[in-house]
Amino acid sequence: MERKGNSDEITRRYFDSILLETRYMDADLPSTKRMLWGWEIQTPIMTAALSHLHDICEDAMAQYAIGARDAGTIHWYGMGSDEELEHIIATGAKTIKIIKPYADDAEVFRRIEHAKKAGAFAVGMDIDHSFSGHGTYDHVLGFDMKPKSTEQLAAFIQAAAPLPFIVKGVLSVSDAVKVQRAGAAGIVLSHHHNMMEYSVPPLMALPGIREAVGADFPIIVDCGIVSGMDAYKALALGADGVSVGRELMKPLKNGGQAVADRIREMTAELASVMARTGVKDLASFDPTVLHFWNT
Repeated sequence: MERKGNSDEITRRYFDSILLETRYMDADLPSTKRMLWGWEIQTPIMTAALSHLHDICEDAMAQYAIGARDAGTIHWYGMGSDEELEHIIATGAKTIKIIKPYADDAEVFRRIEHAKKAGAFAVGMDIDHSFSGHGTYDHVLGFDMKPKSTEQLAAFIQAAAPLPFIVKGVLSVSDAVKVQRAGAAGIVLSHHHNMMEYSVPPLMALPGIREAVGADFPIIVDCGIVSGMDAYKALALGADGVSVGRELMKPLKNGGQAVADRIREMTAELASVMARTGVKDLASFDPTVLHFWNT
């Protein structure tokens, strides 16, 4: 029997249900640059916080970072060793280290401190890895996980200072508000590749979350971004940037330069749609250009 609750497929259908009108009058070529956490990125299209890419190409984790570096965007890094993080940061990529919600808080603090010493651009936590699919706390590569309270998160954020602390795995107004109140510097909307079936698509949750946290709180959208058009729809609905993972895996087989080239291609696609809808820069999106088609 076909399963209809795959969150990746639901997310794709939601992306494809959004149509755009054109606005050519008084339009011009746009800029895709923006300041984010104190650094000017050339494109809001970033890598995603992936891990364990070793079989894709030689030195794949570093090559993935090089792709982000050469495209002038932020690189996100997931689970891995201290040595691997140091190797990635040594490429010169502006790297955000995402830390799992280890049951042992001491391990979280240790990894925050290491990321700071290694020269990470920012750190954060992947809160959606708290539970398994079996009604238990999660267990990842030999480590026990556990959900964190608002007070625990605030302590991690304080320990990370002066680095920004970004929380990944937010998919509700409730979590977004708690994370913001704890002092986070931003959030990533994600259902972590169908971690739970029937998860709301990040784009569907985005407008309500944006209204709740205000215009100046950075929001990144993850899950299912495969084109500049997808990025445009996220940005028009209130995102500050998007993370791309699976779409970059095929280029990664040919190294970091191919990853950078694909990010540039997607950025050119984004700029093309911006031009055709009268959006001059990343601060000028107007969600009324979007139309939702109920198929």
